Order: sequence, then C-alpha cells, then structure tokens
Amino acid sequence: MAVPNSSLTLRVLARLLSYPDAELRAHAGDMRQALAAEQALPAARLQELQALLNTLERGDALDIEAEYVHLFDRGRATSLHLFEHVHGDSRDRGPAMIDLAQNYEKAGLFLAPGELPDYLPVVLEFASTQPPKEARAFLGEMVHILNAIFSALQQRQSAYASVLGALIELAGERAQSVKVTQDEPLDQAWEEPQVFDGCSSKGQAKPSQPQPIHIVRKENTSATPRGAAQEGAST
Repeated sequence: MAVPNSSLTLRVLARLLSYPDAELRAHAGDMRQALAAEQALPAARLQELQALLNTLERGDALDIEAEYVHLFDRGRATSLHLFEHVHGDSRDRGPAMIDLAQNYEKAGLFLAPGELPDYLPVVLEFASTQPPKEARAFLGEMVHILNAIFSALQQRQSAYASVLGALIELAGERAQSVKVTQDEPLDQAWEEPQVFDGCSSKGQAKPSQPQPIHIVRKENTSATPRGAAQEGAST
C-alpha cells in the first residue's frame, strides 16, 4: 500500500513544537489550512491539533510562552532534544550529533548557527524533505522516544501531546502511554556538587555536618639526643 504524502503536515508539526512566538501565532490560520488540505492524519487527531492552534492563536501570549518553557525547557522527560532521551549527558551524544548533522548535509539541509540536529522540529523539517516511504521509516526509528515524550505530556495534561500523537501515527504506529521516569526536582538537578564531597568512603563527612578531629601524638623521630644537640650548638 502506498504511503500518503505528509510533507506539509510534518512542517506544521515542526512549527507547532517550536517556541510559540508572535510569528507562529500569526500563521496559525495557514497551518490550519495546510493540515486540512493534506489530510494525512485521522479526523480525531486533526480536531485536537485544530484546538491547539485555536489556543495558540487566541490565548494570552505570555501564558502560552510560559507554558511552553515550563513544558519543554525544564525537564528531561519532555525534552525535544531526542539524544537527551538516548544518551543523556554521556560522551556518546557528541558523535551522534555529528553523524546526524552529516546526514542532513548530504540531503542538502544545513543547520543555522546554534541549531542542534537532534532538536525535534529540526528532525521533522528534515523528514518533510524525504519521500513518503523514507519519511515514515525515519520517524519509525524514533517511535519509542516519541511515545515517551507523548506519555510525559499526557501526564501533564498538555494539549501538545496531540502533536506527538500525530507524529507517532505518521510513523505508522499507534500512540500509547508508556512508563515515564520522573524528573528530579530542579533544585537538585541544578545543584552544584560539593567540592571533594564523598571523595573518601571512610572518615568523610559532608560540609554541613560536624567534622571529626583526630589528635595524634607526634613522636620524636630525631636520632640525636637533645643534650648532644645542645653541646654541638655551644662549641
């Protein structure tokens, strides 16, 4: 069975996951028309996306922007940087970034300065340039990550969950909830480690705890008797 074209829909979804600035809100009507024209998604999902577009278009700008930052910039579970879910802060993330950027360049897509290749809107822009079958296969490789973000957004009762659900459906899969690892509180995640804290497993206390003091008697290690030293000094 032929895979339907979804290039316009992917571009709309990429824009919906971008920061909801004034430009995005001004083009909400165009995005609404593009989704309706391509009909790449089920009717129920299209209705959800239309509702999200209505909120972005008519809601309070400051509230919308604040919600976006709270959702996507304050925790790993809903991060839109895909390698954050795969590699975390490990050294493997750097080489994976380079490989992905090189794949983009081979296809004629070059990133703007400061733009990271694993940022989901960028990934979707690339997918929108591929033939339908290749685009679906490309999305299928990341369905497990998309499902994790989808589930985290559902737990937060966010309308943005419909965007992730749409992506999963474009990959030919069914959106379903999975277990989500809870983010640690920000004050713990951003707390700077104590210098030398825990460098020894014995006799080490944290800075906030009383520090034990051990008094050790110093033995006289000199081989010369004190009296002999005085006689030598007087001669």
